[in-house]
Amino acid sequence: MKKIYLVRHCKAVGQQPESPLTEEGSKDASSLIVDFFMGKRIEKIISSPYLRAIDTIKPYSIISNTEIKIDERLMERVLSTSNLEDWLIKLEETYEDLELKFEGGESSSEAIKRGIQLINEIVEMRENNVILVTHGALLSLIIMQYNQTFGFKDWQAMKNPEIYCLEVEQNGIRLNHLL
Repeated sequence: MKKIYLVRHCKAVGQQPESPLTEEGSKDASSLIVDFFMGKRIEKIISSPYLRAIDTIKPYSIISNTEIKIDERLMERVLSTSNLEDWLIKLEETYEDLELKFEGGESSSEAIKRGIQLINEIVEMRENNVILVTHGALLSLIIMQYNQTFGFKDWQAMKNPEIYCLEVEQNGIRLNHLL
């Protein structure tokens, strides 16, 4: 059985691409993430290019001697390039209307498309145990494709880090929440 682990990065100082992990986030990356993946025979690691995503998996990458591949499709979803004072309300609207798009931003549908495209490529790869490290909004949109009851309120309740697993079998893909 193929397992695709979907990891939301550990706690970070900010939301910018270069934002580092907090002290707590760094500790979680070095202990919680490393401990979780030890013994799981991970064959490939793919991460968002954002520093907080890379730093979340770097300690495990070093210990396991597994290279981190960067994939732009795992970047966080951009809601808008304009400063939206009511951004949280607008974000919630994008969970109801997947085609809704704001200035300079990406619709939920567009974000889902790039995330699922990568997952479909991994399903076809020979590797059976793959880690994808990404961000909360994109991860929640991917989860929605395998659990239709997952939505905005679930995104709000997500922690840093979170780990889900897609188990790929002949009869389909099953989603499990692991951490």
